[in-house]
Amino acid sequence: MAKPPLSMKPTGWFQVAWSTEIGVGEVHRMTYFGQEMVAWRAQSGRLTVMDAYCEHLGAHLGFGGHVEGEVIECAFHGWQWSHEGRNVCIPYENRPNRGRRMRTYPVVERNESVYIWHDVEGRAPFFDVPDVFAGFDDGSSLADYYPVATLYRKKLELHPQYVLENGVDFAHFKFVHKTPIVPVFTRHDFDEPVSYVDFTITFEGDDGQSIEDIKSGVEAINGGLGVAVTKSWGMVDNRTISAVTPVDDNTSDVRFSVYIGRTARSDPAKAGQKAREFAQEVIRQFAQDIHIWQHQRYSDPPALSSSEFEGFTAIRNWAKQFYPDGRGGSAAELQAAATNTQ
Repeated sequence: MAKPPLSMKPTGWFQVAWSTEIGVGEVHRMTYFGQEMVAWRAQSGRLTVMDAYCEHLGAHLGFGGHVEGEVIECAFHGWQWSHEGRNVCIPYENRPNRGRRMRTYPVVERNESVYIWHDVEGRAPFFDVPDVFAGFDDGSSLADYYPVATLYRKKLELHPQYVLENGVDFAHFKFVHKTPIVPVFTRHDFDEPVSYVDFTITFEGDDGQSIEDIKSGVEAINGGLGVAVTKSWGMVDNRTISAVTPVDDNTSDVRFSVYIGRTARSDPAKAGQKAREFAQEVIRQFAQDIHIWQHQRYSDPPALSSSEFEGFTAIRNWAKQFYPDGRGGSAAELQAAATNTQ
């Protein structure tokens, strides 16, 4: 298994679970960025994600560790650790060990998902997780949509950036999804860590269309490389969340959530069935993309056509800010840097 040229430890927010996977009092095991972690929910409902190994003698808190009120207790010797990763109790001593601390991660629960902030330099979050409802500033909420449909694929050989680049790839619809869609991009905004891509939907062969006549399109918000949310309007109102989280130096977990807008129909049962069917179609098309991504090799520099150049160049330049080296593994820039130091 060859190591990908892009770093698998980018900075940003990354989904590590769905909220329903971690009930009150539960401890959830997981591995991301090459690190064993546990997520646990206190009796108050507060969620904590921390490194898995107890700072005492290294027992894994995901195997026998349990929640006691607002702390997690190690099964080995009963040492208790707080939400901040501090030792608050050693049951056979008069005071805790104030000198040792377990690494914890900033956590956000949003849109029924659990996100952690990852940064190899230990910096605090400098942008927010996009919200699939509030992010589009149109007054929508979860109540306006049917229950979420999801896809989850574990440890695939793909990089988060592949998924983000799909957002500017207008040409793949015909060949991957067999649909005659020809997106016309109306917004490429890559000025901040949270970027925006909007396009209207035209159809191949309909040369008489004008932008003013188009009644459907997609708006996307990219929160770094880890999570993107979309709003599709016109044909069928739907929202999606795509989240790709590195597991180790070669693989990532992929999660995808789909919300279908509620419609006023005389038969609610039929409306719900139609929504479920459309959600599965959206998931099917996303799975088609996954099949490409997991066998893809990062092409650098890519052989772009003239119509692809602007979008792909913009998103690749934007992506550099999320990598420790500030270059994103660009072969051309690494070679240039090496040449300049000789």
